Amino acid sequence: MIDEREQSNSFLLKSALETLYRFLERMIARPVDDAGRCRVHVVYYHPMATALRAMGWVTAVLLATSTTPAFQGPLLVSRPPVPSVPSDTLPVNIRVDTTLVLIPAHVTTGDGASVTDLLKDNFRVSEDNVEQKITYFAKDDAPISIGVLLDTSGSMRNKVHRSSEAAATFFQTANPQDEFFLIEFNDRPTLTVPFTNDPDELYRHVKHAHPFGRTSLLDAVHMASIQMKQARNARKAILIISDGGDNRSRFTARQVRDDVLESDMQTYAIGIFEADSTRKLTAEEQHGPDLLEELAEATGGRHYRVDDIDQLPSIAARVSTDLRNQYLLGYTSTNAGRDGKYRQVKVNLDASGAAKLRTYYRRGYYAPLQ
Repeated sequence: MIDEREQSNSFLLKSALETLYRFLERMIARPVDDAGRCRVHVVYYHPMATALRAMGWVTAVLLATSTTPAFQGPLLVSRPPVPSVPSDTLPVNIRVDTTLVLIPAHVTTGDGASVTDLLKDNFRVSEDNVEQKITYFAKDDAPISIGVLLDTSGSMRNKVHRSSEAAATFFQTANPQDEFFLIEFNDRPTLTVPFTNDPDELYRHVKHAHPFGRTSLLDAVHMASIQMKQARNARKAILIISDGGDNRSRFTARQVRDDVLESDMQTYAIGIFEADSTRKLTAEEQHGPDLLEELAEATGGRHYRVDDIDQLPSIAARVSTDLRNQYLLGYTSTNAGRDGKYRQVKVNLDASGAAKLRTYYRRGYYAPLQ
């Protein structure tokens, strides 16, 4: 027999649970779309999340400590029955509505030396001409996932030795947390070495490369964007070492540009364009520098043009320095739309002598769809 105190506790508990049930019904069951999908939007640090969490704990404690017998039958007697729906036909999508956009930026002097003493207040970021508030700022040497794309077409036959030296110089500054992969491309691209933390493994393959065939540069960049989806580090970059334009790929320059932007890869390129008056350059070779420049500029990287093959190792060292001396600017876009559209980003400097400085940064990104 339940005494009057237990009956009172039972009544209070039942009332609290009914109130909680109605509240949750309004907050969760309500946003069901036409397809029957229930979407729960999770926003970090929202006060209501704390309230719900506290109510859940109170309810759990009451249930665990109460001596009242378990309820028999439905909780809300007057509520009409709700048809059951198999759980596998009612997917619940939990989404975080706050997206942090990260823009790597490299600032140099007029002669190319890195500027490393700037502060957050020295940067101004806008998206589609709307100024954004920088909420994250860093300039540390964070680990990087790097893809090395080596041209092994026939025209590289006399340049492989210097290219291997350039690769060795580039790998000298690697961090233990860095990871690398190697793609060699001629008639078609080949993933020679998948992601590894051992740069010596890449060097051994570069050293023994056998050039032949034509140049499928764009296909190699497309393959790199796919491989980069397996990257473990937030910072991602590719280094292209090539001596000419593309004359073999299936993918277009526009398609590949979208690939690198969607994969957040900075593109660095070392273009080996030795002056050779003994032969006429093909249209692809003439367009080669423009292609590398376009890919590098869109992603915040740099294209180094090499007119003397002996410059390769020193240029590779500069690329490595560029990657190790970058600022990382983060902001939450004022445009909360999830439309998958491309958004243009602009970074300006507000610092003494800014007119004489040059900033390399990612020029935009694609908004998420969900």
